[in-house]
Amino acid sequence: MQNFDMTTLVFLALAVFVAWKLRSVLGQKTGQEKPPADPFQRRETPPLRPDQAPPADARRDNVIRLPGAANDSTDAEVPDADRWKDIAPADSPIIAGIEEIARQEPGFDPRGFLGGAKAAYETIVTAFARGDRKLLKGLLAKEVYEGFEQAIGEREKRGEKAESNFVSIDKAQITAVDVKGKTAQVTIAFVSQLISVVRDAQGNVVDGSADSVSEVNDVWTFSRQLGSRDPNWLLVATESAA
Repeated sequence: MQNFDMTTLVFLALAVFVAWKLRSVLGQKTGQEKPPADPFQRRETPPLRPDQAPPADARRDNVIRLPGAANDSTDAEVPDADRWKDIAPADSPIIAGIEEIARQEPGFDPRGFLGGAKAAYETIVTAFARGDRKLLKGLLAKEVYEGFEQAIGEREKRGEKAESNFVSIDKAQITAVDVKGKTAQVTIAFVSQLISVVRDAQGNVVDGSADSVSEVNDVWTFSRQLGSRDPNWLLVATESAA
């Protein structure tokens, strides 16, 4: 009986010691502890005073940003005349003509038009030198094509061959825009650096030079029926500028 009492006392002492160690390591509950934060719980923003501005993050909560969009800009839409001020003065007939084209075809962009006109200019000049009638026919109005075709035919009768190679197109500037009803015409002044030569049947140079670069100044007019399914602008007039 004495042994049993002594054993019981030893275990009780050990239990009290373990409980005391746990209490010292983990601390005690006081009833004032905050529960662990719920990571999925919506965080409530405290109400703002009337003199406070909402934080930047809060203002962006409901904004979906698109690539390249000026979402931070509050400026009014820039008028067309100002958007195209690098093309011509805002009060010029050129801008008035551009605005009329854009009114009938909202997708019209004069800068993109100039890029396409430069490509067409180089394509037509080199196609004429090669005598590529098929390519020219799709880019020229009927009257202009007939003139080009006649020149090619006469060159072929003489047994001559032409070569044209562009070094650069230094300038392409809209000089006039005319819209009458659905017919639009845009005139462009080109300044280019070109190597151009014409050889006879024996290969002798009869015009131009295969070694020198010449500056060429041309004024071309392109036309199109606005609203038509055909997106192409045709060359309707050409002239050489001094």
